[in-house]
Amino acid sequence: MSVEVRKIKYINFLFLILLLWSCSLTRGLKQNELLLYDVQTEGIEKSDADAIRSLIQQKPNTRIPVLNLSPGVMVYHLGTAFYDSSKLSSRLEQTQVEARELSQLINEGNSSRKVEKRYRKLESSISNLERKLDYGNWFMRTGNAKVILDSAKVASSRQQINVYLQNNGFFDAKVKTQIDITGKKAEVSYLIEENAGYRIDSIFTKSDDPSIYQLLEKHQRFSLLREGEKYAQTNLTKERQRVEDLMKDNGYYTFSKSFIEYNVFKDTLDKKVVIEQLIRKPGQGENHRLYTIDSIIFTIASPNDIIPDEKIHSEWDNVQFIMYQDRYAEKIIRSRIFQKKGDVYSKNAVIETQRQLANLDVFRFVNISFDTLDNRIRTKIFTRPNQKFQITNQLGASVTEQLPGPFFSHSLRNRNLFRGLEIFEFNFRAGLEGVASATTEGGVYRSRELSTSASIIYPQFLVPFNFGTLEKFGRYNPRTRTLLGYSYVNRPEYVRDALNTILAYTWATRNLKHQFSVNLLDANLIRSNLDSLFRSRLEELQAQGNNLINSFLPSYVSSISGQVIINFNQYGLYRRNQASLWRLFVESGGTTFNFVDPERLADRNLNYFQFLKFQSDFRRYIPLTNNSTFAYRLNLGLAKPYGISGGVLPYEKYFFAGGSTSIRAWQPRRLGPGSFTPETREDGTFDYRFEQPGEILFEAMFEFRRKLFGYFDGAFFIDAGNTWTFAVDPSREGTDFKVNRFYKELAIGTGLGLRMDFDFLVLRLDMGIKAYDPARPEKERFILDNISFKQPFGEKGQQVFNIGIGYPF
Repeated sequence: MSVEVRKIKYINFLFLILLLWSCSLTRGLKQNELLLYDVQTEGIEKSDADAIRSLIQQKPNTRIPVLNLSPGVMVYHLGTAFYDSSKLSSRLEQTQVEARELSQLINEGNSSRKVEKRYRKLESSISNLERKLDYGNWFMRTGNAKVILDSAKVASSRQQINVYLQNNGFFDAKVKTQIDITGKKAEVSYLIEENAGYRIDSIFTKSDDPSIYQLLEKHQRFSLLREGEKYAQTNLTKERQRVEDLMKDNGYYTFSKSFIEYNVFKDTLDKKVVIEQLIRKPGQGENHRLYTIDSIIFTIASPNDIIPDEKIHSEWDNVQFIMYQDRYAEKIIRSRIFQKKGDVYSKNAVIETQRQLANLDVFRFVNISFDTLDNRIRTKIFTRPNQKFQITNQLGASVTEQLPGPFFSHSLRNRNLFRGLEIFEFNFRAGLEGVASATTEGGVYRSRELSTSASIIYPQFLVPFNFGTLEKFGRYNPRTRTLLGYSYVNRPEYVRDALNTILAYTWATRNLKHQFSVNLLDANLIRSNLDSLFRSRLEELQAQGNNLINSFLPSYVSSISGQVIINFNQYGLYRRNQASLWRLFVESGGTTFNFVDPERLADRNLNYFQFLKFQSDFRRYIPLTNNSTFAYRLNLGLAKPYGISGGVLPYEKYFFAGGSTSIRAWQPRRLGPGSFTPETREDGTFDYRFEQPGEILFEAMFEFRRKLFGYFDGAFFIDAGNTWTFAVDPSREGTDFKVNRFYKELAIGTGLGLRMDFDFLVLRLDMGIKAYDPARPEKERFILDNISFKQPFGEKGQQVFNIGIGYPF
């Protein structure tokens, strides 16, 4: 190594040391400032530790272990290097002056389209400048400023912790703080003495109205206050809301929480409380009124001032309709109104009516108001129609296999197509993507995809279920979808196009916990044009006894399928609570051929299939702290050809493993099956050019996620799984499933992930490293020990980078 090269290395090393030193957390602090270096809580034994820690207003910066460095502070410090608030204030003032001048011209009517465009641009600039002045530039908003100890916030945090303990039954609790100072660093300790927690001894209700007392007693088993449980103020709040909802669901329209009072009596010796629930009267000598529905009026007003409102009156099942035009089916609308004349008022029925009318996607809004006379209620539902036609165009990038690719999509919606609240949808999508070729070694090649479809969505069940189901299933948002579509895929190995038609039914329970779909008909005509090299490969497999080539013959694939999605605690909507999702899918293909003599199809021009398919996909999300979560996914699939299929499935019905939403240490669709060993290249690595279809799938994915700073989150994951076949595949040794060896064929990958979470969009980069490779000889499958300082990512081909949009599960 030359002397000059060594000098350059030393200079770079010194520069790195200086850079890291300049980012030291304690460097640059003022004389009286102390860096909040650590926060500890001591004495928490019976309380919710995470809830208490969340009340602490100041938390230290996230740091790299051992080093006194914080990535968030480094990013923030980088932003301050080119941030000048005085210049921003000056620019903001100038922009506001120009915006006011243009606004005056517009108000006086002396503007032009150019002026109005300039004014809108200035408004956007003002908003951006105000955001930068308030929160800093992008780097400052993404990173974190140094956390300087604030004694006022420490005192406020101590007080809030004490209040929290009091509200959760620790009436004798004490909270102290201790601050230890070392140099410019401060460590704050919150010393908590919980003492004994109070429990509920008994609960009793007092009400002078016997009807209310009987109602509460009847539903006492649903109470959130139970004898022997710990006292918690939040349970009183929830119980007050439960009682109000119960009253409003049983006719007490004017009842509110203000009529509910709780008195808590403490026994300081036995550490118990007695809770009195008092239902107050609305006035002296008055009882709460029970309201019944007198009439229902449904109004559809004109969508704008141009279309005249003809106020056409009609009536269906005791509901009066007033419409601007006679264009809407009263019968369908009535099935979404869950009140009847003479019924007692129900708040739940009102909420459900509003939700199901909105689910029709025909009305712009749904307002429900009430007029009262004595104890009678007139329900008035007021709506305006949504826009008749809706066109949406999207241009973006998507990732399904390897590299991002651009796509364009166009959709058209025509609402109330046949005046029965039907919706017509037309969709078109075209995209490009980078995928690996199965016929050429190395490199990434272009894949072109195009799809288009036209469908009609009916807000009811059609044949053969349309008799008597409209009123019965209105609460479950029943829908029937008829679809005709075409898809085209152009890959390096083949060109494949398909024409498909679907007749599907969907419905869901009122709380959306259970969602159901049934495809009574899913028929596809498929045609393929194979690349010559890929055809040769398939013919080689056929000569060895593998008939995969049959999946690429002109085919007719028909099936009946059903799916149930069980959503526990709103999985995917909130991230603060434990939640789970379980998807069950069953499919029977070519079922009608069980009643047709296969000999009649001997001279067929199309290839037909019979198969059974099942899939169970379970996902769970568990928050550990406010900044970290644990999530896992268990995915099991079975697909079995039979009958006239000749032992082959339609290619789209096979299972594949590997990729950004599967076992991430393997390339998309390249893992397995079983212990099958791919061909070896000249450099000793496996040739993963070919997709590896399987009939049995098992995947287990575990992921620890933690917030780093700003928009950035980190993840550590372990994936395990593989695919197998039911029968022995002569062309791929070791692919068949055997109970005595399948556990030895579970591929295991691990790795790290970096995500940018913008709430509305999550960008994801995962690096997966193979830890246990079942394609290798049995005693050589553990390869994680290949990682070293010289090879931090292992040997060539051991690591795989995955780019994705959204979380993997």
